[in-house]
Amino acid sequence: MDDVWWQRIPEDRRAEAEERLLDSLPKTRAFLFAIGKAVDNKDGARILDQWGAAGHRIGNHTYDHTALDRSTPEDFEAGILRTEEILREHSGFRKWFRFPELKEGKTRESRDRLRAFLSQRGYRNGAVTIDTSDWYYDQRLNQRLQADPNFDANRFRQPYLGHIWDRGQYYDGLARAVLGRSVRHTILVHYTLLNALFLRDVLDMFRSRGWGVIDADEAFADPIFQRQPDTAPAGESLIWALAKETGKFDGRLRYPGEDDVYEKPAIDRLGL
Repeated sequence: MDDVWWQRIPEDRRAEAEERLLDSLPKTRAFLFAIGKAVDNKDGARILDQWGAAGHRIGNHTYDHTALDRSTPEDFEAGILRTEEILREHSGFRKWFRFPELKEGKTRESRDRLRAFLSQRGYRNGAVTIDTSDWYYDQRLNQRLQADPNFDANRFRQPYLGHIWDRGQYYDGLARAVLGRSVRHTILVHYTLLNALFLRDVLDMFRSRGWGVIDADEAFADPIFQRQPDTAPAGESLIWALAKETGKFDGRLRYPGEDDVYEKPAIDRLGL
């Protein structure tokens, strides 16, 4: 789960959302990749302490979420170190890093520089195998609530579940085609009102359709997460990048792998 931008949850819903997000993972230990700027405050620190006390891991997601492609390497590295100083005070912190927007460098030079920097600092890449646009569904939900406080947020439930299931099937199918097997997937979701409302439903959906839900540590133990695909631009889903590396799956890949432009038409058609 990315970001911990608790400030972006509507103020009148924050307390409930905070409780629901944590309660949605009662038996599963997740990895919370925190933006330093979002949690460098009393409320953010309290959230991290609560998640750490519940057994969840906390990883580094840069200080201000500026993607590597829009930053200098020097500023990007400084943001990682600044965030580390904030997160190391919390018991759940582990040296795992997730790139903002899953963008790992436009060129091989910038990609390799950051890979070397992270390795020297003792970090591992908290890569995503199932990429999603959950952030866009949340953005649209919040826009509707701002325009109409009485809007029924449950109207987003089924479209959101459908999106997550579709992306899960796509990336799992791609993994089987590229690797000859499924993997222990990591799925991209964010600390948002949308997931406060529906993350438990997402996990129940996967379980009801034959998937297992495992701890993040167990997922990251899959050897797939040792791979460093030779692609440039680098990033996207790890499965996407491994497929791109082969040069054999271009007909099944789009760039970027996920974005709002793919989801907007469907949400517009539903009047959401």
